[in-house]
Formats: sequence, structure tokens, C-alpha cells
Amino acid sequence: MNAVKIGLDLGSRYVKAVFMEAGQMQEHRLYDTLTFYRQFGRKVHDELVIDQAALAWPAYQEIVATGYGRNLLRVAGGRTIPELRAHVQGALAQTGLRDFTLLDLGGQDSKVIQVAGGRMVDFRTNDKCAASSGRYLENMATVLGVDVTWLGQHWEDPVELSSTCAVFGESELIGRIVEGHELERLAAGVNYTIVKRVEPLLREMLSPALVFTGGVAYNQAVRHMLATMLGVEVIVPEYPQLNGAIGCAV
Repeated sequence: MNAVKIGLDLGSRYVKAVFMEAGQMQEHRLYDTLTFYRQFGRKVHDELVIDQAALAWPAYQEIVATGYGRNLLRVAGGRTIPELRAHVQGALAQTGLRDFTLLDLGGQDSKVIQVAGGRMVDFRTNDKCAASSGRYLENMATVLGVDVTWLGQHWEDPVELSSTCAVFGESELIGRIVEGHELERLAAGVNYTIVKRVEPLLREMLSPALVFTGGVAYNQAVRHMLATMLGVEVIVPEYPQLNGAIGCAV
């Protein structure tokens, strides 16, 4: 019998699929969310039917899905698990730790989860404001005329950006550009805004080890600022953006 298990994370910006066999990831794929639904998925009787032939997925034994928001569709032919559970399981599998705080900054939401003895004991989520998400960084990078990789390399001497709203933050950033601040300091200010948004939540559930997942975990500046501000070890797993999908497949 084929022992491949597919973990599917239906995110707000990207759909992540991992293919696991005997506890080892054999392959992973990343799809733009809108493209995925338009080309490969359709809703039938409150289920998401996926055109697996068009995706050329390998034969599998089981598919387990999770995803963004409270209204996740059940995947036809598979089962669905809660998003928080998937992310905790992914972090446990990727790090081997049992006690930590998990920070997941995704495309449009943020999650802080306290894990003790391998179990979730407390959590906070924010899916109503984009100011601590990957979408915020993408938008601000566009305003600055840089890519998100370059943006994530700057943390020194950040320009103060007081707005905590993603929409008003763009206007404020344009104002700072007009004032003539250096591009590197403006980039650092954008990154610092992300850290300021999540700091209060993290301090409520702080552990000596902070596991950082989601696409924003690739941002070097945010990692550096978190470690400096909180005085903890920041651990980024090998596949931070795939963490939820891995949690479905283990």
C-alpha cells in the first residue's frame, strides 16, 4: 500500500502541500492561493474538490488539510484539523522541542501559542489586522520600491513609524520618504513595526525558546529584533512557511 501522506495548508496567500512518507518529507509544493482555487479547486456541497490529476500529485494514502480562517472548507476525500493544532504539531516535529512559544506570522494573520510538555496551553490570534503579517511587509516594500528580501536585511536605527494600521501606515511611510530619511532606516522602521505589534502578545506567553514560523520568519531583521527585544533564543525551523502543512502530515 502506498504510504504517502499529504499535508495541505490552505493559507491566505499561498497553498502549501507537503508529501510525507515514513515520517520524512519527500517533496513540497507552493501555490498562489487565488491561482490554486481558480485552476485546481471548486466548491461542491460545502466541500473543496481538488483536481489532483491536473496538479500531478503522486498517489497517496491520506490527505489532511488545515487553513486560514474559521470557515475552512473540508477537502473532499480527506480530513480537516484545526489550524492551531496543525501549527503546533509542525513545530514539535521540526524542532524536537516540548516547551516553547510559537510565533506564526503568515500572509494575513498572526498566531502566538504557548506550548508546554508538547501540548498547547494558551494562544492568541489576530486575523482582523494585517499590520503584523506578510502582506504588510509586501505592501511597504512596494511603497519603498524594494523587494521583501532586501527589506528584511535592515534593522539598525529604525525610523519611527507610529501607525499600527496597515492602511494608514502606508501614508505615514510616504511622509517619512518625503522627509528624506535613508532607505535603510525606513526599511528598519517597517520591520520594527511588525515586532512592536506582536511584542505584547509574546510577553504574555514568553518562554526561553521562541519558535518562529510563517513566511515572515525569513525576514532576518524581524528575527534579530525579536531576539534583542525579548532576550530569548529565536529558533526558525528548516521549513518555516511549510510548518502548518507539515503538522497535517506527521
